[in-house]
Amino acid sequence: MAAMAVNLRLRPDAVLALRAESERTGLSQQQILRRAVDEHLGIAARTRTPEWPEWVEPPAEPYREPRTRLTLPTGVTSLDLLDDLRQERL
Repeated sequence: MAAMAVNLRLRPDAVLALRAESERTGLSQQQILRRAVDEHLGIAARTRTPEWPEWVEPPAEPYREPRTRLTLPTGVTSLDLLDDLRQERL
């Protein structure tokens, strides 16, 4: 049987998540979609293996762009914030 071409319209958040997953994994967007369809239909074994240890829980929500970005005050770096947090835990 020949392959079938399909036009697929995705929600904007799904487009962003698909692009992010493609960049993260190095797989093409088509490869990711084919794998997802095959797994969903049960015609392929689950091939995705978590790239994190077993004790890490996968995210509860899919990827989405932040609505607002935080800006640090002048002269404050993220390293400064981490150092402050470490000091609080000691």
